[in-house]
Amino acid sequence: MNSEVNPVLVHHTRGGIVESFHRGVVCAVNKEGEIIASVGDVQQVCYPRSALKLFQHIPLITSGAFDHFGFTLKELALMCGSHNGETMHVETARGILSKIGMGEECLGCGAQQPTHKKDFVALIKNNQEPGAIHNNCSGKHSGFLAWCKFHNASTEDYLSAEHPLHREIKRITALFHEMPENELVTGLDGCSAPIFAMPVFNQAIAYKNLLFPEKFGDESINRACALIREAVITYPEMVAGTKRYCTDLMRVAKGKVIGKTGADGVYSLALTRSGLGICIKIDDGRMGPQYNVAQQVLENLDVLTDDEKKELHGYLINENKNFAGNVTGFTQISETLQPITLRA
Repeated sequence: MNSEVNPVLVHHTRGGIVESFHRGVVCAVNKEGEIIASVGDVQQVCYPRSALKLFQHIPLITSGAFDHFGFTLKELALMCGSHNGETMHVETARGILSKIGMGEECLGCGAQQPTHKKDFVALIKNNQEPGAIHNNCSGKHSGFLAWCKFHNASTEDYLSAEHPLHREIKRITALFHEMPENELVTGLDGCSAPIFAMPVFNQAIAYKNLLFPEKFGDESINRACALIREAVITYPEMVAGTKRYCTDLMRVAKGKVIGKTGADGVYSLALTRSGLGICIKIDDGRMGPQYNVAQQVLENLDVLTDDEKKELHGYLINENKNFAGNVTGFTQISETLQPITLRA
């Protein structure tokens, strides 16, 4: 990491005073892979976390497993998503497992309570406890198990970094991020799956490559990327859910933007019309500020119409309220990003 401190991207105010703030990195690359805008150290290494999910299911499609089991675009979107554990997500994940003849007990992601209180309360009222099926990664893990079933590979150790599935995912990850495999640092994700670290710059490159995979000269990869793009754009509610930026952004932008969050303050974007790839990393890992930054970057790039900006305005500037419902201040972009204007 660069010895220089990354700039403040987002701050929280109370009574007009900046009470706390978040530093971070932004990197935007064009279709040629050239940096067209950046803030902070773009060579800073971090894990993409769930922003990697769109690449983790390329092997499912290229292997033939996606077609073999008759998966739908809706199911593929959930595999690529970090969902809320709402009824629509749980039912879709169960549908994936049903197609491969496996049960919820096979999921190795761990139990997680649904994101929204109402969904958690509904479980309690029905004398149920949160399970792995409610985990935000249950769709991803169901897709992993599908690959294993198709290849007659072991499902008991499907989360091992040495499993054939994750060796193939690592190969694809290196390909799209344009890095040698031996330079990818392997860690353990929150859902217990292997996860790979790379510079913010290379994460922006990967999202650009998601739009232009033809450079790799593999028709099966081209088709996989096309299906993934179509899936998340068509079913954004499966990627996250109610009151979530990924879902609201892709619903409002109507195909112009693919956006995916990652834990510890990551947000990655692919702009389908201009071909830009963008990665954002909030240094302290706080979840939320990356959405403020992403929204500001999109507005700086003039990607959204005035009506679309208005509908997503709540992600640009958040009102901070106390327990009585009174507004105490705001969460908003610092002056570091506000002056940046680009035309893609």
